[in-house]
Amino acid sequence: MSRSTPVPLDDQLCFALYTTSIAINRAYKPMLDAMGITYPQYLVLNVLGEGDGATVGAIAGRLALESSTITPPVKRLEQAGLVERRRSRLDERQVQVWLTEAGRALLARSKCLGDTLIERSGLDHAQIDALNQQVRRLREALSGHAMAPFTDGDGEEEAPE
Repeated sequence: MSRSTPVPLDDQLCFALYTTSIAINRAYKPMLDAMGITYPQYLVLNVLGEGDGATVGAIAGRLALESSTITPPVKRLEQAGLVERRRSRLDERQVQVWLTEAGRALLARSKCLGDTLIERSGLDHAQIDALNQQVRRLREALSGHAMAPFTDGDGEEEAPE
């Protein structure tokens, strides 16, 4: 059964996820500002925390971004003394990124972001973990499927606006 009107925004999962992401970023911003880093830089530090010495391409892949998007935050992290970039010894075309001691210390200090999320959400660790698993499963399911063409409801394909 098709609707003649769009689903209200508050009933759309995509809108709920989008506005929740904005709310999380707003909650994190004062703490990130106090640490002197941006949210993208925080994400890069976390990737390096999972595997120090990752290439710029691997960092970009882990964050589902293009390498060209990752290079500016990595350069700013390097200027701040939080990471060090080095050409790979095995392949000079690749640049590896390493946490400095200051970068490791800042990454450890950034734990307050997750603590704040749990505190403000009113959810416990188990509930946050369950929600995170559901959202990841959704992302993986959607990432594995090409989006169907947009139709006007009568089966006629339209270009999205």
